[in-house]
Amino acid sequence: MKQIFAKKPLKVLLDEVVSENRLRRVLGPVGLTSLGVGAIIGTGIFVLTGVAAHDKSGPAIVLSFVVSGIACVFAALCYAEFASMVPVAGSAYTYAYATLGELFAWIIGWDLILEYAVASATVAHGWSHYFQDFISIIGIKFGHVISNAPFDFNPVTGHLSSTGSVLDLPAILITILITIILVKGIKESAGVNSAIVITKLAIVLLVIILGAFYINPANWHPFAPFGYSGLSFFGRTILGQTGPGGAPVGVLAGAAIIFFAYIGFDSVSTHAEEAKNPQRDVPIGIITSLILCTILYIAVSGVLTGMVPYNKLDINAPVSNAFGQVGLVWAQFLISLGAVAGITSVLLVMMLSQARIFLAMARDGLMPTKFFGDIHEKFRTPWKSTILTGVFVSVLAGFLPLRVLADLVNIGTLFAFVIVCAAVLIMRKTHPEAKRPFRAPFVPLTPILGIIISGLLMFSLPEENWYRLFGWLIIGLVIYYFYGRKHSIMHKMIESGEIEKYEINKAVSPVVETDATK
Repeated sequence: MKQIFAKKPLKVLLDEVVSENRLRRVLGPVGLTSLGVGAIIGTGIFVLTGVAAHDKSGPAIVLSFVVSGIACVFAALCYAEFASMVPVAGSAYTYAYATLGELFAWIIGWDLILEYAVASATVAHGWSHYFQDFISIIGIKFGHVISNAPFDFNPVTGHLSSTGSVLDLPAILITILITIILVKGIKESAGVNSAIVITKLAIVLLVIILGAFYINPANWHPFAPFGYSGLSFFGRTILGQTGPGGAPVGVLAGAAIIFFAYIGFDSVSTHAEEAKNPQRDVPIGIITSLILCTILYIAVSGVLTGMVPYNKLDINAPVSNAFGQVGLVWAQFLISLGAVAGITSVLLVMMLSQARIFLAMARDGLMPTKFFGDIHEKFRTPWKSTILTGVFVSVLAGFLPLRVLADLVNIGTLFAFVIVCAAVLIMRKTHPEAKRPFRAPFVPLTPILGIIISGLLMFSLPEENWYRLFGWLIIGLVIYYFYGRKHSIMHKMIESGEIEKYEINKAVSPVVETDATK
């Protein structure tokens, strides 16, 4: 009991930052913001807009983006505070370890593994459909057998149905390519990402400006065909309408689905250890990328549902298809090309973040250190865990459908947000003297609102997502009990009495010496 609730002292975390086995500090505020935008803008705009508008919200998807954006603002401020205090790899996992103890850290770390892996698979699936849409314009097509997942979820019947395909080959191939780039190095990965971000921002602006000329206001009526609520409790609708299979529908239900579109900003905090001046640059990257992308999301969703009736949107490639429906084939070509590039950068950042979670847990002994904690001598990247991530993501992307993947990742992300917001409240109480280069404003109101809104969105997800989350966590707890608990660095420190050297209740986090502050 002493071990599983033992908190990792801030000094231990900060000692890790200056150790030899650390990642290379090469990212500035522009690079970090670019990583955030690279992760956020992609699947949310180019794919999930169609799913949410078609199945959950209708034109009121604009409000769904607003609700999700508000939830993210509160969580982002909490992430920024922690990332400036403890600039090491690990994101919410590291923050939970410092405030809630080892067991909660394991739970959130295991949850983040699910989040980033399934998010990557979802993105790869979306990339595949836009790539196929792009090459079909020039007369090239993949065979049906290798163009999609073997089954899909039918929202009309509420059941799974066969697609006639065997696997999604393009999704598998792009995952392999991204894995190779990530093993090469963070600097090269960030450079590729920055080039792609510029391209897709240009495409998004094209969608907004050109699409505005083809808006038919009649398509916005009724504005909220599924209602303005959609609140449920453990999959049971308690406020609003019920869709096929008993799933909640409405603005809140739509917000819970398109919440996936925002998960990129928290990936910025996983790269705090690679930031040149993390105390300043990481908060800038998190907040700037979130605000910019929220504005673009609202504009794109409004234009899209104004161009085409919500129930005629293609769920797999809604943006390019909408321009095709109004006769702008040349724009459909450019948008498909931009979407392919944009979604590629999302996949890159998601898989990049996944390996950093493995690294943080391996450093603490909760996972095999020789494998997950191994840093390549030349590239300075966690190459083994990156390759494992690539294999796992390619399998998920090749065989699972979009609707199943999107729902699964959202509940894990929201759970992480709840933990981080709670951790800020706890850290302000237990370590009021710790240096905070960035302080979340209006505490305790900000983290409390983050917990409430993220919790509401969690409960607005379909019931089966809770079962998947609990099932995943049970598997994780079994692994922790039989491996992590016994190999934990914290366990060894408690057994040897070394933990007593650290004044946990009086730990003060100094400004970490970085390449920018030396």
